[in-house]
Amino acid sequence: MSDYDAIDSLLASVGPQAQLPTPDLRRSLRERAGLSKAQVARALGVSPSTVGGWETGRDPAGDTRTKYAYLLEGLSAKLTTDTDTAAPPAEQSEAQRAARTAPSPPPQPGQDFDEVETLTVSQPCVLCGALAGQRVAGFPQHLDPSDCQAAPAEPPKLPAPAQSPQAAVPPAAHPPRPAGGKGADLLRGRAFQEPSGAADLIREAVQGVLAEHQGDVEAASAALLKRAIPDAMRLLDETRKGARYDVIAHPWVPDILKKQTSRGADQIWEARPKWTRATLPPGRHEVTALDINGAYLSALKTHLPLGRLEHSSGFAHDRRRAGVHLITPPAWEHDAVLPNPIGQRDEPGPLWVTEPTLRLLLRLSGPKYRLCEPPQIHESYTSGATENLLEKFRIALKDARDTAIADGDELTLEYVKAMYSKFVSTMGESNYNRELYRTDWMHLIRSQAFVNLWWKAHRAYDEGLMVVRAMGTDELHVIGDWRAVFPEGRAVTEVKVKDVYTVGEAVPPE
Repeated sequence: MSDYDAIDSLLASVGPQAQLPTPDLRRSLRERAGLSKAQVARALGVSPSTVGGWETGRDPAGDTRTKYAYLLEGLSAKLTTDTDTAAPPAEQSEAQRAARTAPSPPPQPGQDFDEVETLTVSQPCVLCGALAGQRVAGFPQHLDPSDCQAAPAEPPKLPAPAQSPQAAVPPAAHPPRPAGGKGADLLRGRAFQEPSGAADLIREAVQGVLAEHQGDVEAASAALLKRAIPDAMRLLDETRKGARYDVIAHPWVPDILKKQTSRGADQIWEARPKWTRATLPPGRHEVTALDINGAYLSALKTHLPLGRLEHSSGFAHDRRRAGVHLITPPAWEHDAVLPNPIGQRDEPGPLWVTEPTLRLLLRLSGPKYRLCEPPQIHESYTSGATENLLEKFRIALKDARDTAIADGDELTLEYVKAMYSKFVSTMGESNYNRELYRTDWMHLIRSQAFVNLWWKAHRAYDEGLMVVRAMGTDELHVIGDWRAVFPEGRAVTEVKVKDVYTVGEAVPPE
């Protein structure tokens, strides 16, 4: 296969189109050609989220820029040829006319093809056939899986366009290929091979770097840590294959999710625990500091919004949606024995919290716990959500982590940890990850880690342990027989001992 056969094959697969789009509209050019971001990404050897970034204003550089330009010019030439040779309206089939005139809401200004759209007229869900009020990735679908009458399945593919003798484009219709050299060799080999699976991506990366550094573990570790972010994005793309919903990598976000200054923070309160019990019973006590394994890894399972965040006001909470909420938190009267669910906050009044924090407060105010009053919701920015958006990604990392622990492979263990921790920390306003701009996801995942830690504190308290401290995402200090409550080990469902120390003064004998 020559360097550009994949691009030529992609161009050859484009059927007749109704009109020629404006050349500088990259997204329109791709969409009108009936190509997905994944198809373009595979041909160019990049990730679909990178293609999405190019379609929102960023430009590729170097050889990739040359090849992307070659693809766009080829599509333009293909569309021009197809427009010139397309059959007149009188010769078009009834099916073609019906498809062309089918009702479909027009895209809103700035709306991505992959965003969740609200349909003005309900259309049959592509998964179960029942009427759905939203369209995701261009297809009518139910946002809430409980509304869908079909089992989860791979999203349907657009039908292949009918081929005709006029559909073939003579070689002269393609732009001239760039000269050979390094750029011509970039697309050779693995760029066009289908990845062998999520587990293989991690294993092959470690083995390749070790071989490159001739078995030097320290040098290999440094190299793997440097590539952790792009490797995590590649793993995300691999685990998203066949997913019901596309990842919207660069949506519009409200000002509350943007940094107020270049070095400042946005307005979202993550409810990070920073709590120490004020008083202890008389006597000397042995305290065990427990380390919660894989806190951010476990927090990847949380309700994440799919598309653009939409504003709403009022006190109702829709569990089918997720985002950020302006609330007045309830009073917390249990600070003597348990940390406040919203963390250590001195300023009174309303604050913007994330979906996990709000759901925690609502649950604690419910009939099962009755630990506080319900929070007052003033306004929200939310979108249709799913708890399983990153589930395959999380499981792939968890399985790799478990295997590395079983094999005593500390190199892979540190690499996997860097992948998920840096993935979370750089998906907001970061110069280290330009492929994903989801500040809302970053806050929600972090807050979910804090919520998970709060529930472990509550479990310890409920089982009769004395909770002494709760810090960050993964640190819980307790007094008592903690092994009767938490399993010990290195798995994400287990805890390990971080420190043991004593507090208080011994009571003198009478």
